[in-house]
Order: sequence, then C-alpha cells, then structure tokens
Amino acid sequence: MARRAGSTGAETAEKLRKAALELFARSGYAAVSMRAIAAETGVQAGAIYNHFPTKQDLLNDLMRVHMDTLLAAWEETEQPELSPPAALEHFVRFHIRYHLDRSREVFISYMELRSLEDENFSAIERLRRTYERVPRAILDRGAADGSFDILDPQITTMAIIAMLNGMTTWYRETGRLSLDEIEAVYIRLVKRLVGQKEED
Repeated sequence: MARRAGSTGAETAEKLRKAALELFARSGYAAVSMRAIAAETGVQAGAIYNHFPTKQDLLNDLMRVHMDTLLAAWEETEQPELSPPAALEHFVRFHIRYHLDRSREVFISYMELRSLEDENFSAIERLRRTYERVPRAILDRGAADGSFDILDPQITTMAIIAMLNGMTTWYRETGRLSLDEIEAVYIRLVKRLVGQKEED
C-alpha cells in the first residue's frame, strides 16, 4: 500500500477509526460509505480495505475497542476494599468521567448496536454484560449487608447505567452547573435508586 512519508500502517488505521467514528456519529452507519471514510482521511479508497475489509469490520472494531478500553480503565481504577456505598459512588464518578470524554463512542455503541451482524453483536454483548456485572456486584453486596434496599437488582443496574449514559447527550461545559455539581446530583439520585439513606 502506498503511504505518505512518515506514515505507518497503525497510524493510518487509527485515522480511519477516528474518521469513521465522526461520520457514523454524524450521519449514521448506514449512510456512510467506505469511500467517504477514506476521503475524510486522504487515504486512497482502495487502501482502506487493507485495514478494514468491510464497513462491518470497522464498526465492530470501534465498538470492541471502546468496550475493551472501558473494561481496562475500570480494572485500573477499581478499589475492591471499598464498602458498597463507597464503591457505588466510586463507580458513578468513574462512569461519568470516562464516558463524557467519549460521547461519540457511547452514542455509536448504543445507536448502532443493531447494525452489527449476529456474530459481532454477540461478542459485543458479552463485553457489555461483563461491564454491567461491575455495578450489579456492588448492588448485590450492598443488598446483602443492608446498605441498600433494592426492588430488583438487575433492573436497578440497567437503570443506573442508562441514567449515567444519558448525560453524554446533554452535558455542556458552559451549562448552569459545573461537572462537579452535576456529578454530586447524580450520586444522590443513584443513592435514592438503591434505597441508600443519605447522610445528614
């Protein structure tokens, strides 16, 4: 494959990923062609197939990398010794901060999940379930030791994740409240969801 001076295959692949991420988020997976992705990066149209044989491969790569990096980031920041209430607050803060920096990835991972072929869908779903087990385990521990009063642990887990993800669609740095203030509100809302008594 012809390359510009100083470029590498890895750099080209990363440029293609970033272009696809932007175009998929802006126009939707179905409306974006491989030619458009190549044009966005200045890569020759035929050369893109050396990195991603199909558009499906590119979408699957974006979603898999997103989930892999999310799980790795959580593994680095996890503090197993925390009590259930402290662990839940830690998870909320982590989830908000991590996902706000990756709003396009979050948007695509939910809106374009339906565009994955069956095998790819199953693989991404397994990674998603792995992450969902993180707050679920915290909720189970809190329910067991009396820290939380939860109606249904699985539904509550999904409600918490959905609520936190929603912030990526509306948060603006120039908004009425600072990120710290919004984060504090979300923590209080999550505490109410799990039936945790708030400190006076």
